[in-house]
Amino acid sequence: MIVLGLTGSIGMGKTTTAAMFAEEGVPVNDADKVVHELYRSEAVAPIARLFPEVVVDGVVDRKSLSANLAKNPAKFKELEAIVHPLVRAREKAFLEQQREIGETLVVLDIPLLFETGGENRVDEVVVVTCDAEVQRQRVLARPGMTEEKFHLILSRQVPDAEKRARADYIIDTGRGIDSAREQVKTMVKALRSQAERTNHA
Repeated sequence: MIVLGLTGSIGMGKTTTAAMFAEEGVPVNDADKVVHELYRSEAVAPIARLFPEVVVDGVVDRKSLSANLAKNPAKFKELEAIVHPLVRAREKAFLEQQREIGETLVVLDIPLLFETGGENRVDEVVVVTCDAEVQRQRVLARPGMTEEKFHLILSRQVPDAEKRARADYIIDTGRGIDSAREQVKTMVKALRSQAERTNHA
């Protein structure tokens, strides 16, 4: 089974690209979605000890958590120490399940793949990219986004040029959705036949 790590900086179109892999029948484990689920389950109690004010009605309020972290950036590390092992455990269970059913290709959608050493847990890395100006326009069009917030997020991410240099594959979403979809289809086809050859070797 080939494990593909999918990543890309904010506004590059990674979520849309992950959906395209899913459309091609490739199982996708979305780390962000897993975090959303954890903020309603296992992560609530440990986060409540760290930031008691961000837990509302037994659920972690993401807006309140973001505001808190903006004021206390040093607490990012403590939050990551709680969340990352839980995310990793869910990922491991996903991979075991896919191996059991004989899946040949899966995607781990990991926003901070390089930042957290995630490239060591995958066979190949796909980086989703686009022109910096397109990225900026997409991000600033988001509700509640400001230049300041955008730069804070970018400061915590490995620069796009470095991601591309470390990638095995690149999907450019700057040329429109149809072009991106074609790039995904071509990649899935090539990787599936590579997996088949490996299985029969």
